[in-house]
Amino acid sequence: MATYANLPAPSPEQGLNRYLQEIRKFPMLEPEEEYMLAKRWVDHEDASAAHRLVTSHLRLAAKIAMGYRGYGLPQAEVISEANVGLMQAVKRFDPEKGFRLATYAMWWIRASIQEYILRSWSLVKLGTTSAQKKLFFNLRKAKARIGALEEGDLRPENVKKIAEDLGVTEDEVISMNRRLSGGDASLNAQVGQDSDSTAQWQDWLEDEEADQASAFAERDELEARRELLSAAMDQLTDREKDILIQRRLQDNVVTLEELSERYGVSRERIRQIEVRAFEKLQKRMTDLARERGMLETA
Repeated sequence: MATYANLPAPSPEQGLNRYLQEIRKFPMLEPEEEYMLAKRWVDHEDASAAHRLVTSHLRLAAKIAMGYRGYGLPQAEVISEANVGLMQAVKRFDPEKGFRLATYAMWWIRASIQEYILRSWSLVKLGTTSAQKKLFFNLRKAKARIGALEEGDLRPENVKKIAEDLGVTEDEVISMNRRLSGGDASLNAQVGQDSDSTAQWQDWLEDEEADQASAFAERDELEARRELLSAAMDQLTDREKDILIQRRLQDNVVTLEELSERYGVSRERIRQIEVRAFEKLQKRMTDLARERGMLETA
């Protein structure tokens, strides 16, 4: 999407605080406004509409990117990768599915960041299985849960607990913790003596697992989302479930007219039930995500 050359971009020279202040100038979108802009992009490839969709969600991308501090990578570059994921989400967003862009975009943003981190870290020989990638992205969170964020090696009881929780071996936990704590400097060292150079030794190595890593991250997020959706649907009545599924959760959308005839109520009443059910579903999914530690508490 080449129309984003004029987007604000984080840089070490600019400073992170200045960038965050700059993106706060872009207003958030109301649901109806977001829908109309998305339709203009889908139907007419209106670049100005896509630009507004992206800029209104730059704060979301930055917030998600800030959650990936601790991998020893420049925060400006992580945010830039988050913005790449955001642009991909806008490009593929279908407003007719019924979900807000933010709900859809967060998965693309995280996948883009994680792919960047995997490219940047020396995982050529280590971290090539799904369990090891899960360990890579969840070790800090697991350490935080048991109060073991201090630098250095983990205590044996903490190693055992994390290995059990994440389904990996204790040796893998120890090795990955040492890497994330800075023990893997050789491949992350800069190439040459130029202080302005950002090239690193692992940039010269081909990581054949990059695509598989991205696919793993997307599958992991999709599975978690499906679990949340299934659990949240239990909060709806049978009628709410049916209307929501018919209107928003299947490819062949049933019209308001058809549903109004089925239930013997007006089309407006069907629309009201649909909106109310969707709001209940969103709230329940958000609550469940917070309970499971997938979202930060307010």
